[in-house]
Amino acid sequence: MYSLNDVVMMKKAHPCGENSWKIIRMGADIKIECQKCGHVVMLPRREFEKKMKKVIQSTQED
Repeated sequence: MYSLNDVVMMKKAHPCGENSWKIIRMGADIKIECQKCGHVVMLPRREFEKKMKKVIQSTQED
């Protein structure tokens, strides 16, 4: 699963060429920030879960 401040990989790359994003806000919508250019995108949770591939860097310690 994912949580706030995790870095996730999306299925499609951003136009700048990067596909790793940091989760900066969670709720009904999830706000993510591109790790290369800093562009911020807000997606509905359902759409985010469909487009996310995997968690690259987790802030939680299991």
